[in-house]
Amino acid sequence: MSNYLNLSIVELHNLLLKGEVKPSTLVLEAIEKCKNDEFNALEATNYDKALEKAYELDKKEVPSDNYFFAIPYIAKDNLSTRGIETTGGSNILKGYVPSFDATVISILNSLDAIMIAKSTLDELAMGGSGRSGHKGLQYNPYDKSKKHLIGGSSSGSAVVTAASYVPFALGSDTGDSIRKPASYGGLVGYKPTYGLISRFGLFPFSVSLDHVGYFTRSVEDAAILFDALNKYDENDYTSSLKERTKVCPLDEKEVKKVAVVKEVIASIKDEKILDAFNNYVKELENKGIKVDYVSVDSNLLKAIYPSYIIISSAEATSNNANLDGVKFGNRKEGKTYQEVMFNTRNEGFGELIKRRFILGSFALMKENQEEVYLKAKRVRHAIVDAFNKILDSYDAFIAPAAPSTAKRINEDSDALDDTYLIADNFLAIGNFGGYPSITIPLGLKEGLPFGLSITSNIFEDKKCFEVAKISEDIIGLKGLSTSNINDFIKEGK
Repeated sequence: MSNYLNLSIVELHNLLLKGEVKPSTLVLEAIEKCKNDEFNALEATNYDKALEKAYELDKKEVPSDNYFFAIPYIAKDNLSTRGIETTGGSNILKGYVPSFDATVISILNSLDAIMIAKSTLDELAMGGSGRSGHKGLQYNPYDKSKKHLIGGSSSGSAVVTAASYVPFALGSDTGDSIRKPASYGGLVGYKPTYGLISRFGLFPFSVSLDHVGYFTRSVEDAAILFDALNKYDENDYTSSLKERTKVCPLDEKEVKKVAVVKEVIASIKDEKILDAFNNYVKELENKGIKVDYVSVDSNLLKAIYPSYIIISSAEATSNNANLDGVKFGNRKEGKTYQEVMFNTRNEGFGELIKRRFILGSFALMKENQEEVYLKAKRVRHAIVDAFNKILDSYDAFIAPAAPSTAKRINEDSDALDDTYLIADNFLAIGNFGGYPSITIPLGLKEGLPFGLSITSNIFEDKKCFEVAKISEDIIGLKGLSTSNINDFIKEGK
């Protein structure tokens, strides 16, 4: 089997332009890899239609200015796809086939990108481990013994990009659902400024926090994909009215100074990750970029997790009220409407979802709103204010994206608890403030990747990509995948 799909979008585009590879060759390779999936990453497939489209594109001239012509991709299964089952990773939507495409799918269709399949996820995008979906857990492809998780909720999309089934995959990010799996999977994971990429057709989890984003294996690919998807959408009531501008080409010389939050770094105990981060910071400084260590009240940082859980659970309770077995979905019968709803929800939702709906309902009860829900919103506002002050003065703030490499299957749980680890939860700041935020590979430890988080101010997506590009050049892990990790290890990465 060929291995073209280990290349970047840009590299594949150039091969297509030169006639050195055909669209059908790429699609057949993607289908073959998906059929041999060992990591439980996929939901519904689109093989027949994908091949049909590829054979049509074989006969067409490759447009020089369209990087996505004939490029295979996979979409997270909480993005609506017309005529293709879309379950959100939940039994309650088993058999649901939408009549419309999400806007991001429509855009990619218009560019002649080819969707191969849907990727699985934590149920209804709730959870951060890749283990709560109706198809069970997703394994980290860097561990062939299947003892490590990839993280979630965009678990399947992370797997298929890390294992080079496709050069990019769509996901969604509500707290860190793209960026944490990107760290565990050695990927570039991007979450844009809130309102710049349409969420129309995304199953809503927490509408004030949800972002559509994606995984690639290079910063350049992530930037050109952003330029393709960054469009106003009248169907999305949160779509920003701000005039769209291109982020490409990137200019690394525009990066002047970045901030490091001391309390985040202090919460990380892994010496390998700290050493890699500190060496990277030194290289930034060697390039003339100013790095300042700044402070944020640790009580605010510890409040990120409980505030996130309360706000997201409350919004999820409201957003998913239509999953009642009457309008659509996997209906379970009963003698009354109440029985239909009870039976459908009781059998359709997993334990994690039920717990979050109970918590959300509690937070929204009239007698609890002031002390629970509204207090969480005020805390969110205070956290955003603190980081606005930093980002008003810096191009970005940087930190290791996670305090460890991928967790072992028996080490991680989605059960709600009172663990307030700053390093494990600070990525939600990007969702609280709607900031553009990216994860890129930072290093390798015992054959498993770990990542770097870069977050910039709202509408400064170009700046975020520029910091990421210069960081990628310094670190030297561009294009990392399970196919080539040994090459990077030999180079001492």
